[in-house]
Amino acid sequence: MKTLMRSLAGLTALAVLAAGLAAQDVSLGGKKAKTPSGWKEEAPANQMRYAQFKLPKVAGDDADAELVVFKGLGGSADANIDRWKGSFAKGVEAKITEYSGPLGKGKMIDATGTYLYKSQPFNPNAKAEEKPGYSMLGLHVEGDAVYHIRLTGPAKTVPANQQKFEQMISSFQAEPKSSSVAA
Repeated sequence: MKTLMRSLAGLTALAVLAAGLAAQDVSLGGKKAKTPSGWKEEAPANQMRYAQFKLPKVAGDDADAELVVFKGLGGSADANIDRWKGSFAKGVEAKITEYSGPLGKGKMIDATGTYLYKSQPFNPNAKAEEKPGYSMLGLHVEGDAVYHIRLTGPAKTVPANQQKFEQMISSFQAEPKSSSVAA
């Protein structure tokens, strides 16, 4: 009986773990996409963040990556791309591309270098912590609202998730409208 109870407890723990790793829906402006399995939704770290996910580190990296979604923040695509590029030390390698997809139009950045992490990014007195060997994939998109979708983390983990990131942002589809049927 004890063995059966341990087996059931183990299966329950595995089911809870699997549920935490399953793909989750993310909704932006009446459009929905699934996040890749393994990306764990977290409570937003502050009120500016619309959504936040942790992406598990890959072998060789010492930290997880983070995907953050912001909604309704100001600034043009160029201004935000420049700001994100400026969050890296001089010598950053950055590729800037135009974006057009289901969320609207905008610009993307793919940057690698020494990330200047600030726990309070808009505080001019906040000290930056240098994180060498980091990457960022960022999207500024204007559709029904302005969205910033930014993936930041160690330089092996971010590229390992780049295809999943791109698939997610290109897979947004209109959410089905609920219809009520009169009885």
